[in-house]
Amino acid sequence: MHQSLPRESTLARRLALGGAAALAALLLAVGSPAGAATAASEPPEPPEASAPSAAQLVEDYRAVYGTPGVAAALITGGGVERVTSGQDGDGREVTASTPFRIASISKSMTATAVMLLVERGEFGLDDPVAGLLPEFRLDDPRAGDVTVRQLLMHRSGLSIRTNDEYALPPAGSAEEAVARLADRHLAWDPGTQFEYHNTNYAIAARLVEVVSGRPFDEFLETELFAPLGMADTLATEGCSDEVPGVADGYEVVLGFAVDVPEMPGLCAGNGGVISTLDDLVRWMRFNTGATVGLLGADSLATLHRATAASDGYALGWQERRTPSGIPLVGHGGTLATWTGDVVFSPGDGTAVVVLTNAAGSPGELSANLFATVTGDPVLPIENPFTVLNAVLLALTLVIGILLIVAIVRAPRWARRRVFAKRPLVALRLLPIALLVVAGALLPMLMNANAGLVTNWVVTVWLLPMAAILGLVCVGLGLAALVCRLAGYARARRRAATP
Repeated sequence: MHQSLPRESTLARRLALGGAAALAALLLAVGSPAGAATAASEPPEPPEASAPSAAQLVEDYRAVYGTPGVAAALITGGGVERVTSGQDGDGREVTASTPFRIASISKSMTATAVMLLVERGEFGLDDPVAGLLPEFRLDDPRAGDVTVRQLLMHRSGLSIRTNDEYALPPAGSAEEAVARLADRHLAWDPGTQFEYHNTNYAIAARLVEVVSGRPFDEFLETELFAPLGMADTLATEGCSDEVPGVADGYEVVLGFAVDVPEMPGLCAGNGGVISTLDDLVRWMRFNTGATVGLLGADSLATLHRATAASDGYALGWQERRTPSGIPLVGHGGTLATWTGDVVFSPGDGTAVVVLTNAAGSPGELSANLFATVTGDPVLPIENPFTVLNAVLLALTLVIGILLIVAIVRAPRWARRRVFAKRPLVALRLLPIALLVVAGALLPMLMNANAGLVTNWVVTVWLLPMAAILGLVCVGLGLAALVCRLAGYARARRRAATP
């Protein structure tokens, strides 16, 4: 969905994660008094004895989310501690050179590519995009006011409400994504509202192509990756483009991990970079100022600095804080089968990289890794999908059993209603019919409160248990309706036969 999800994103997973987190929090809250009493009755351990190592934090995370493979790095003034664990989709041991799809972490690289052109005097951040990219045209006169800076800060006025960037088939390139905007409208005036929208960065990628005269992936390779020594990093246009040596990521449901191809989508500029732990360590050293020469210090600071009106989003980066208030800069990345997170302290250059080959919440792991340096508390990680998938499984089993019983007992049901009036028979069929409709509309119903629209392809990749529930409702529901109607027709014929 993606496109790089904001799940990040895409959207359905974030919403599902939020709903499951609320349920998990409620369950934890119910059980918390006893736990609090126990903790209060035991003497606290010395911080040195209880502080987990980086390797232990990675293993704890893998255990909670069932993540097959993780590569993480903790970068401090004393050096780099790398932790790799598990396997990739081809069964190979994860190492610091294993390639990962880094999803929306790519946005920081797109923004840097734009800033390189700004430093060279090609255009300014506050120049209108339409003046630099003539093909950027919407069916909305306000589009002429959208600036480069507003694209990178997700304040262009583009929105999922007026531009369904998850519609199928996806755009095949940044150029096509821009062309598809010709009949779209802005949701609000440029610069007035923040909405994380991947298309902003597809437009930025196309801007780099047009101004530089080179394909976006080539520009990144020659102007960004090669100068930084990121020899194993590349960019793709599609989220699922096959790349030699890059294994599939994983779907993990109820503790079972299955390697599957990534969901189709446009990732040009917004989530298409493939990189390694070692290369992202180089990327973080550049962003912390340890590597100089590619961008001026002022330009680098501009990339990292959010404004008071930007909802904490800078240019391809987001502002964060530790529990103790230390300012940080970071960005997460989420595809259907890959997640990651990077974060650093502008003050002292401490940085963390987390890459995983399955869904999860890598930002929690990066925060805990950071806490081992800052002295902040290491927080427990809970997987809300554990509860959500268990609930969905229970619903699937209950509804499935009830519908199978309805199918088996369809002849008996029909005989009992052979002399009933047809409106009453139809009323008896209504609950199953509604169940079929609900199952078919499940992707839309999941996101109704947020005003978002997703489709079945997105649901299958992001929340497979919900897709299975929907298929059970539709498949067995239709079978039950057909069996009852056929049985009713036969019973009526027999009753009419003298």
